[in-house]
Amino acid sequence: MAELSRDRVIEALKGIRGPDLDGNIVDLGMVSDVFISDGKVYFSINVPAERAQELEPLRQAAERTVKALPGVNGAVVSLTAERKQGSTPPPPRPQPAAPTHSHGHSHGPAKSGPQRTKAGVPGIEAIIAVASGKGGVGKSTTAVNLALAMKANGLRVGILDADVYGPSMPRLLGITGRPQQIENRIIVPMENYGIKVMSMGFLVDEGTAMIWRGPMVQSALMQMLREVAWGDLDVLVVDMPPGTGDAQLTMAQQVPLSGAVIVSTPQDLALIDARKGLNMFNKVEVPVLGIVENMSYFIAPDTGNRYDIFGHGGARAEAEKIGVPFLGEVPLTISIRETSDAGTPVVVSEPDGPQAKIYRDIATKAWEQVKARSGRAAPAIVFE
Repeated sequence: MAELSRDRVIEALKGIRGPDLDGNIVDLGMVSDVFISDGKVYFSINVPAERAQELEPLRQAAERTVKALPGVNGAVVSLTAERKQGSTPPPPRPQPAAPTHSHGHSHGPAKSGPQRTKAGVPGIEAIIAVASGKGGVGKSTTAVNLALAMKANGLRVGILDADVYGPSMPRLLGITGRPQQIENRIIVPMENYGIKVMSMGFLVDEGTAMIWRGPMVQSALMQMLREVAWGDLDVLVVDMPPGTGDAQLTMAQQVPLSGAVIVSTPQDLALIDARKGLNMFNKVEVPVLGIVENMSYFIAPDTGNRYDIFGHGGARAEAEKIGVPFLGEVPLTISIRETSDAGTPVVVSEPDGPQAKIYRDIATKAWEQVKARSGRAAPAIVFE
């Protein structure tokens, strides 16, 4: 039996004709990079945004073809509207004349025009992104404790680990194993401490290097968001990767985010990067629910003395300067680090402790911001 390889997948996909029969989807440059892990094949097919619904059978045909290959345990295939550099996908079929700029109104059939609003996720009331401008500020630890604090406050909560390159939720939540897949390619999320969880870390080994380009990141994120049986949730917390790259833009442009929580440490260099995240969300009209100052201060466990190792108050001052809420200060403590490493975050392992109270207060303030903004319509994102 020939070994499963990228070349074998590509060769099989050459049997799939393009939507207008001008060639196969590989030669037309419609197939993204192909990634294979544990017998599961991941790739996306680049199509014009306005034809995504129409071309769903094309995606299904490609998925069936790949799943039929010997050695394939599954396939994650998505349609994406982002074209690869230098590729030339087939042009869209002629549509009734209608303006496509953001302030125009289409008079053609509803299904033929571009998607003008960001589709929600059935059963999920609100989606909150937890983001940072740089790595190393404790964003994932903040995200998981924020999610658990919202659960402790009485909400139905899920968490999506959108850090495709460095997924940490399996370790932070002490979850092992792989999620089950049910009919129509829907994945059943993993669960612990009463919250539902989805992460790329459940699908690939912890040491696997994820060398993906933009379209593959988009494809994986949209599948983990929209093809998971989340059920009814009050809030889905999304742990974003650090920075302002493809994953952040994908979430901001394609998902109706209720808002974003920015995590920073007090020092000036971290705040400079945090401003980049703030500016990105402002540009795509995602409200910033507030800023959290992580590693705000250190209390020595032996003496009780307080030390401002990274400075103090910088995130609060930044929040006041730009006019967004300041959600709270999280100290640098040994217990937060130890419980996170052990897969028993401090909110559940020390629910009556001072750190858990801080996270619950932050969760309360963030949720109040969500509810206060819930009447505001989501902005329309239009592909030009």
